[in-house]
Amino acid sequence: MTEQTPPTTRTPRFDLIGLVVSDMAASVAFYRRLGLDFPEGAEHQPHVEAELPGGLRFALDTEATVRSFSPGWQPPASAGRAGLAFLCAGPAEVDATHEELVAAGFESELKPFDAAWGQRYATVLDPDGQSVDLFAPLAP
Repeated sequence: MTEQTPPTTRTPRFDLIGLVVSDMAASVAFYRRLGLDFPEGAEHQPHVEAELPGGLRFALDTEATVRSFSPGWQPPASAGRAGLAFLCAGPAEVDATHEELVAAGFESELKPFDAAWGQRYATVLDPDGQSVDLFAPLAP
C-alpha cells in the first residue's frame, strides 16, 4: 500500500496588480493624480507599491528591473489586454478627472460619454499607453 499525500488546502490569494513602466516618474505622477498613494521619492525607485482597498497592492516596475531577472524581456507591441478602471464620485468627476489628465498632457482614448449601460465613461492612456477607464453611475 502506498501512502498518498493529502491534498493541499492552500489556495493562492490574488495580491498584486503590476505594470512594467518605461518612465517611473511619469507613471507615479499619473497614478497619483488618480488617487494612488505612493511613498515619497517613489518616482526615483525601480519598484514601487501603493496599497489598494482590501489590502490588494498596485505595483510599478521599471523595464530595467524586469530585465534584471529576465534579461531578454521586451515591452509588448501594445499595452496589452489588461484594463484598469477607477470609480469616480459621479459623472461630473469623470469629466473633471478626464479634463485634468488631458490638460496635464496625457492622451484621451475616449472622451467622456453617457454609456448605454448606465455609466458616465471615459478612457485615458497612462504614460506607457495602458488604457485607464474612468467611470461613475449616471444619476437615476
